Amino acid sequence: MSDQIKRIKRELKFKGTILEFYQDTMEINGTHTAIWDFIRHKGAAAVVPVLEDGRILMVRQYRNALERYTLEIPAGALDAEYEPGIECAGRELEEETGYRCENLEWLITLRTTVAFCNEQIEVFVARDLIPSKQHLDEDEFIELKSYTLNELKEKILAGEIEDSKTVSALMAYSVKYGM
Repeated sequence: MSDQIKRIKRELKFKGTILEFYQDTMEINGTHTAIWDFIRHKGAAAVVPVLEDGRILMVRQYRNALERYTLEIPAGALDAEYEPGIECAGRELEEETGYRCENLEWLITLRTTVAFCNEQIEVFVARDLIPSKQHLDEDEFIELKSYTLNELKEKILAGEIEDSKTVSALMAYSVKYGM
């Protein structure tokens, strides 16, 4: 922590399937206390799947928090807190797209909401995709569509893609590969 800020108590308020919600009692400068919210997340991984022609494979799926469909890169939560992100990314790629990849390349690590959540998402690039089989969860309904990177950047700038991991990953991919 820091000399000015010290946690003196952490209380679990709710435990869900992927999140734990806590209230932290913080001592500030040794003079007063404050209550801060903290959301613990076991982590996630995502992947930018690049087809042979350079188009990027995207997933369209319903997001309950927004009450609408979104366009995103494939991603999912780690099975366990210390699962390597590259294993999760490979699994999610195959589950959601029906492709696998033998050489995932690390692209970027993201912290989604640092003010109150510890979620970390490792993002990888998948090239030389190998056709496999989709393995969707019972509650997953995913449509696949491919786009050029320029089409995706236009969608970002038009506000059609708002998902932070997707925006960050696509822009990092664009910068790294000079596109």
